[in-house]
Amino acid sequence: MVEARLPIAIQAGYHVNSNMPLDQYLIPLRLTWDKGALESAGIEFPKPVMEKYQAPGTPATTISVFSGKFELVSKFKVPADANQGPTTITGKLRYQACNNVMCLPPKNMDVALQVDIVR
Repeated sequence: MVEARLPIAIQAGYHVNSNMPLDQYLIPLRLTWDKGALESAGIEFPKPVMEKYQAPGTPATTISVFSGKFELVSKFKVPADANQGPTTITGKLRYQACNNVMCLPPKNMDVALQVDIVR
């Protein structure tokens, strides 16, 4: 089992919903890896922060968010038949950035990690 860290930086004044938002209508932060040289074995998210936000004309609500700088830790299994040498692991990061007034449309961002498989 190997780990790879993906650094994330959210622009000041914004947040993204955690991977486990408190309301079903909120879009969670998701990281998925494409099939490739390594097999995804799970992702560790940081502990979310519980914050209160209030959109104009609505009551305040508590939500589970990530903001600032943090890391997502991906765990991978190396298959016995994996070719040695450098390779790229690709995937998608899905998120919705919000501030204390509004949320922007959800986005999917391509992500890639360079790894070197050795035995």
